Amino acid sequence: MLICQQICLTYPDLDVIMLLLINQQAVCMDKTFEKFTVNILKLNRLVQKIKQFEMEEYGLKAVHVMCGYYLSENKDGLTLSELSKFAAEDKAAVSRALLCMREKGLVSYDPGTYNGKITLTEKGRGFAAAVERKAARAVDAGSADMTEDERVKFYETLGNIVGRLQSYYDGLVKDA
Repeated sequence: MLICQQICLTYPDLDVIMLLLINQQAVCMDKTFEKFTVNILKLNRLVQKIKQFEMEEYGLKAVHVMCGYYLSENKDGLTLSELSKFAAEDKAAVSRALLCMREKGLVSYDPGTYNGKITLTEKGRGFAAAVERKAARAVDAGSADMTEDERVKFYETLGNIVGRLQSYYDGLVKDA
């Protein structure tokens, strides 16, 4: 908006339509951050809601989805630290999730052992397979009108954005 005001002061003879176009372009450029941020937040909230809804039948929460998924991907098991890192969750939240999963017979580990491996039980493998089917349906629904090439490019681009923002944040923290 400030740019448009400066143009008006500098070039008072410009056509009103031109000013409206410039103003619209400035507004669109100003909305990039808002659109990006709001859409990422909405996406995260929807994913969390879907996870929560899908876990209700098991009496579990959204955090259990990623625990089951990553334990399924790592057949030899993971430590609490490894699982927390993969799932991008707080160790305390993962620890609470594992206690619940252990009570339900989905995981096996010795809670008294430091850095012990956590593995899925037979029942847990069934749970993880169901999670993978549910996740595939959600991904398919979210990308229903995309070609496979578009889907691949989207995830590649999203990963690049995450990497660049992580680098940017790391630089901010380092320079602080």
